[in-house]
Amino acid sequence: MAERRLTVAQVADTPRTLPARYLTPSDVAALLGVPIETVHQWRRKRTGPRGFRVGRHPRYDPDDVRAWVESLIEGAAA
Repeated sequence: MAERRLTVAQVADTPRTLPARYLTPSDVAALLGVPIETVHQWRRKRTGPRGFRVGRHPRYDPDDVRAWVESLIEGAAA
């Protein structure tokens, strides 16, 4: 059976439980192997994974980061 992949829009519309832990910008940088400043630039330019703020602290949902990476992979395959 083929694996079903969701688009970013479908992930946003899919009901889900809260993750055990939201990712910090440092977590995202380490996960993707990029400098922390790159993650900050993505946030400023609104080109990276969807994030949100808890007070003044930016956080990322692991599912949103995964969907963003998958969208990049799909875009590269096209």
